[in-house]
Amino acid sequence: MELHRIDVEILDINDHAPVFKKKEITFQISESALSGARYSIDSAKDPDVGLNSLQTYKLNPSDHFTLKSFSRPDGSKYVEMVLQTQLDREKQGEHKLVLTAFDGGIPSKSGAIKVNIVVLDANDNAPSFTQSVYRVNLPENTPLGSVIMSVSAIDADEGTNGDIEYSLSQSSHSVSDLFSIDRFNGEITVKGDLDFEISKYHELDIEATDKGGLTDTCKVLIDITDVNDNPPVISVMSFSNAIPEDAAPETVIAMLNVKDLDSGRNGQVKCSIDPNLPLKIKSLNANFYSLVTEQLLDREAISDYNITITAVDEGSPSFSTNKTLNLKISDVNDNAPVFQRQSYTAYVLENNPPGVSVSSVKAHDKDSGNNARISYFLEDILVNGVSASTYISVNAESGEILAVRSFDYEQIKEFNIRVKAQDGGNPPLSSNVSVRIIIQDQNDNAPQVLYPVQSGASVVAEIVPRSADVGYLVTKVVAVDVDSGQNAWLSYKLQKATDRALFEVGLQNGEIRTVRQVTDKDAVKQRLTVVVEDNGQPSRSATVNVNVAVADSFPEVLSEFTDFTHDKEYNDNLTFYLVLALAVVSFLFIVSIIAILSVKCYRWRRERMYYKSGANLPVIPYYPPLYADVGGTGTLQHVYNYEVCRTTDSRKSDLKYVRPCSESVISLDTSGAQTLPHAQRDKLTSEVFDDQQKPPSADWRFTQNQRPGPSGAAATPEVAVGTGPWPNPPTEAEQLQALMAAANEVSEATNTLGPGTMGLTTRYSPQFTLQHVPDYRQNVYIPGSTATLTSNPQQPQQALPPPQASAAQAEPPKAAQTPASKKKSTKKEKK
Repeated sequence: MELHRIDVEILDINDHAPVFKKKEITFQISESALSGARYSIDSAKDPDVGLNSLQTYKLNPSDHFTLKSFSRPDGSKYVEMVLQTQLDREKQGEHKLVLTAFDGGIPSKSGAIKVNIVVLDANDNAPSFTQSVYRVNLPENTPLGSVIMSVSAIDADEGTNGDIEYSLSQSSHSVSDLFSIDRFNGEITVKGDLDFEISKYHELDIEATDKGGLTDTCKVLIDITDVNDNPPVISVMSFSNAIPEDAAPETVIAMLNVKDLDSGRNGQVKCSIDPNLPLKIKSLNANFYSLVTEQLLDREAISDYNITITAVDEGSPSFSTNKTLNLKISDVNDNAPVFQRQSYTAYVLENNPPGVSVSSVKAHDKDSGNNARISYFLEDILVNGVSASTYISVNAESGEILAVRSFDYEQIKEFNIRVKAQDGGNPPLSSNVSVRIIIQDQNDNAPQVLYPVQSGASVVAEIVPRSADVGYLVTKVVAVDVDSGQNAWLSYKLQKATDRALFEVGLQNGEIRTVRQVTDKDAVKQRLTVVVEDNGQPSRSATVNVNVAVADSFPEVLSEFTDFTHDKEYNDNLTFYLVLALAVVSFLFIVSIIAILSVKCYRWRRERMYYKSGANLPVIPYYPPLYADVGGTGTLQHVYNYEVCRTTDSRKSDLKYVRPCSESVISLDTSGAQTLPHAQRDKLTSEVFDDQQKPPSADWRFTQNQRPGPSGAAATPEVAVGTGPWPNPPTEAEQLQALMAAANEVSEATNTLGPGTMGLTTRYSPQFTLQHVPDYRQNVYIPGSTATLTSNPQQPQQALPPPQASAAQAEPPKAAQTPASKKKSTKKEKK
């Protein structure tokens, strides 16, 4: 701000006419009054100035009186009437005059007052003041009622004409509210408050009048002296109640005008403020001051100032005035956000749901308003080669850190991100903080067994010699858990074993050791199931199968473990397989029932068809020639001997022959049954498998002459009569033919089985009765053969060789069986 002094002069116009305070006045004048007697008339008042103010007076009529105008020191004017011609009461006892006052305006304005003159009887001597002018100095703080002076007048007359009364003339009416005069003794008393600042002096016109109406006048001049009775006045011309905190020094805050109505030293004023403020006050010129900054401001330290300006004059005693201004410091964005911590650490459990709150950051800004409004952002840094925003998000308003996806402790254990806090200033300021996010482990991984390796390709077994002592280290189960902490603390337990009393597992190290001395009675094959369990809540476990061979040599182990079937993978959900097995068995049972019913229905319909047709061709059952008569009753027992061929491995085509319980393939009863030695059985078995593709031999079938009759006797004389219904007992050659035919049927059934499957070869020797076999003399159809039995001996037939040849090939009968041999034979037959 700059200060310029401007003086404005108001030009007067003649807008006021002279006005007398009274409309009419009366004078009592003795007829003996001498020429030259003066009578004072209060002047008219005109507020205008210059030529527009009061200029002249005019008295009408002017036969006895003339007018004289006078000016006071303050510039005011008054008028006196001067007697020119003596009055004569006898001629005219009363005169009416008009006094007119004119100003100098164009056009001129005027004001008038009536003057009444009453002519009195003659009074020879008029009062006379001792002094024509009185002077007095009076302080402005003179108390009311104080007598400031006395005036005195003398009258030479005696009696009542010599009594004088004092009064203020009409011209002193303006000060009549400040002063009064005692009419008998002439004492002048202070009546009102005097103020040097309003008027520095006063002039009083005092009249002394005797009883005869004669008067005299004098002047009293009163000078008012100044006292320090006014405090300074502070006026604020301009004020910036808010300034920015980055305002430069010497910045003007306010401009002041300080006045003191007193004069001299009482009116000299000094202004000051608190010296501890970063402000100062400067004097521009008389009575004008400016308030400016002295140093840089800081809103964050002090946001506002109460500035007290003190103005003190130099009077005695001095007066002072205080003026208080409230200055506010507006904010500037000069402070960056500050986080509550230098760094943050947050913990989150793995497998967390996306969107879960991980932690929160908080920053504070010392600024205010938008400069302190903080927004939070995630800095785009790389975490494990990808952007941090794929892991974490930050709420811009609250600073809450949220997980974008589910974490896996086994993939990432911890990572660092940076969060930026930015305020809303212009330009904005920001700061960063590092947040370390630690993933806490959960027990979400089961232990993994590293050794022994579980594979279905081959069987791995640990060998324990039979000479092993107690505590012998068989093997060690090695497992790991990718979890951490107690979730990775593993313990080993023996769940099941072929012989639980022989082995134990170390709880912490997984070592399998022998508990006792190995004996010859211990089985070679030992199966151990070890459970590896972690210490998590809830715990997880894994199972491993350990094959242990108790043997002293490798061939013994190899011969025993080649028959190991490969276990399927261990499955915890055993219930599922039980339900599946039950469903499969139920399905097979229903299918079997349906198949049996279908076969029954099919056979029944076929029999009906044959009986209704005219072919009259019943079917002869297919009977092999091996038979025996038991007790001569004609009933043959059905005896089946099975030999099972299987492989040790589904990937191999080698056959493993399991020896039956009996050493003989065919076991007959004591009435002539014969036993095939083991060597011949092996030979026959090999022949059977060599001739799997050959058709069955028809040499054992009956000829027409060999067919038995209804009575069991021979049909022709060519057949010798034996002990049973057949001519002769079957020879060994016939037994061999029956075995080959049975093997051929078995080979047909097994042709569809490929290598690597388990084959089952069944050899059987049905023993039957012929009492229900009819004596067919006509052509008979034999199922499973293209040959037809006929009674024509010239027609070629498939028949057994002659009995004589068979008898020749048979071995001689063995010696009679002893009771011991009979008993053994009976046991074989039962088996």
